Amino acid sequence: MTEETPGFGDSTEQPDVPSGATPDDAAPQAAEPSIEEGPASPAGDASKTSAQSAQSAQSAQSAQDVGLIAQLDQVRTALGERTADLQRLQAEYQNYRRRVERDKVTVKEIAAANLLSELLPTLDDVGRAREHGELVGGFKSVAEALETVVAKMGLQQFGKEGEPFDPTIHEALMHSYAPDVTETTCVAILQPGYRIGERTIRPARVAVAEPQPGAQTVKGEESAEAPADAAEDKETGGPDEG
Repeated sequence: MTEETPGFGDSTEQPDVPSGATPDDAAPQAAEPSIEEGPASPAGDASKTSAQSAQSAQSAQSAQDVGLIAQLDQVRTALGERTADLQRLQAEYQNYRRRVERDKVTVKEIAAANLLSELLPTLDDVGRAREHGELVGGFKSVAEALETVVAKMGLQQFGKEGEPFDPTIHEALMHSYAPDVTETTCVAILQPGYRIGERTIRPARVAVAEPQPGAQTVKGEESAEAPADAAEDKETGGPDEG
């Protein structure tokens, strides 16, 4: 029987274990792998990334601002168009109101003119009766009431002796010459004229007189001779000088 010598039979060499140590302590501790840190990124790359991010955000904000500005321009354009339409509509309405008011006045004047035209012969009779002194008693009261009513309706009488002849408002029924007139003049009112506002219902029927044809020539000759006589008197020292 062979006796094995301790320490020579095992091929595996056991580590030395200090006295008082546990078997776990005798196990060789595996070497922890060393963590190799990679090369640190430079600070310039981080700044560049931040700048790119800021630039991207600014670009997005700029694009959004451009879109908002475009929408604002569209809204302003639409508002301007609607405002122009409203102003045009308001102007058309004002023109319509003025035209309606003008037409109302015109229709009123036409209606009054048609009615008063039928009363003109009666007014002529009243005028002739007044001239002959026949407008007395109850007939006078009725005539004055009638004249008051037609005056309230806007009827105005015109035509006076001595006023210049105007073919737009006068109708000449008689013609003569007179030495004391310098232009065509109404010398007699045969029938007065009537109008409502600017509308003439009937022109005044008058007798006119014109200057005599030779009166202007004689007057011109006298005017021409007067300066000549004055010049002659001045040269001779006057008629009283001897």
